[in-house]
Amino acid sequence: MFDKLEALIQRFDEIMNELAEPDVANNQERFRSLMKEQSDLTPIVDAYKEYKKAKQDIEDSLAMLEEESDDDMREMLKEELSDSKKKVEELEQKLKVLLLPKDPNDEKNVIVEIRAGAGGDEAALFAAEIYRMYVHYAEGRRWKVETMEVEEIGIGGMKSVTFMISGSGAYSVMKYESGVHRVQRVPETESGGRIHTSTISVAVMPEVDDDIDIVIEEKDIRIDVMRASGNGGQCVNTTDSAVRLTHYPTGIVVYSQTEKSQLQNKAKAFALLKAKLSDIEQQQRHDAEAELRRSQIGTGDRSEKIRTYNFPQGRVTDHRINLTLYKLDKVMNGDIQEIIDACIAADQAAKLAKMNDN
Repeated sequence: MFDKLEALIQRFDEIMNELAEPDVANNQERFRSLMKEQSDLTPIVDAYKEYKKAKQDIEDSLAMLEEESDDDMREMLKEELSDSKKKVEELEQKLKVLLLPKDPNDEKNVIVEIRAGAGGDEAALFAAEIYRMYVHYAEGRRWKVETMEVEEIGIGGMKSVTFMISGSGAYSVMKYESGVHRVQRVPETESGGRIHTSTISVAVMPEVDDDIDIVIEEKDIRIDVMRASGNGGQCVNTTDSAVRLTHYPTGIVVYSQTEKSQLQNKAKAFALLKAKLSDIEQQQRHDAEAELRRSQIGTGDRSEKIRTYNFPQGRVTDHRINLTLYKLDKVMNGDIQEIIDACIAADQAAKLAKMNDN
């Protein structure tokens, strides 16, 4: 580990030297690449420098203890030695986490797809509530939310909704939301007061870069244009602006009507189709890499029941990490950071354990 850290320190110095060159900004692509690498390395370099200082503090305290005869001074040096040893242990763990292999998609924007599952109208109502939960969470992080596709029902529910969250590191956080979410509560339409269980599924897909080659053959696709439906402003319901794509090989159908322009809706629909095709490829790789899947905290299995929202008891339980919180109202209002942080910590712990086994 320390050989790798020394190499990273050397690389960091090389980057800083190159960035100090007066003509580096002339090549904007190279400049952005260097700034990104510098940003990625800075936390590791800072932690390693802190680690080396703590190690030096231990050596200094030990040397001073050998020479010191005053009892009060010896006691103070022993406390400093203990603090430095504790700090070294904490920094070693931090460095191990920082050196874990990064998911190449972590910095990307995400496309989130929520679908009502078992439970009829109640599932559709819950899908709309989970959508609002994610919108509140994203807004709290100053991320941009853009609806791409939605199928609503008359009572305020959503059979399905697809939206993009744009923001630094969105996928690194939102990927832990993939899976089946279950709600337990008494529906407003239930006169007998019985608790019903409904489910929705959440799929989180990284946005596909333009330079990634997802081939969509013309013969494999049908493009239909139509008038947008639902509540729209001026022009939305009076022109053929909505676009529906049907991809024959996979059976995927995507629909976009949120923009006034047919060209904009077509671009959105193709972006969504590319993300779904890329996601299918990733799922196939996930299934093939069974050992890798077992070392992750459920970030890929669409059929895995990951969380239960129990309204009568006001609790949320994440089944992957055995975490239960009694603050359902706050969670439904977008306060999900504690759950996500716990998932990230558990994922890192599992990866560290696997690394140690190897």
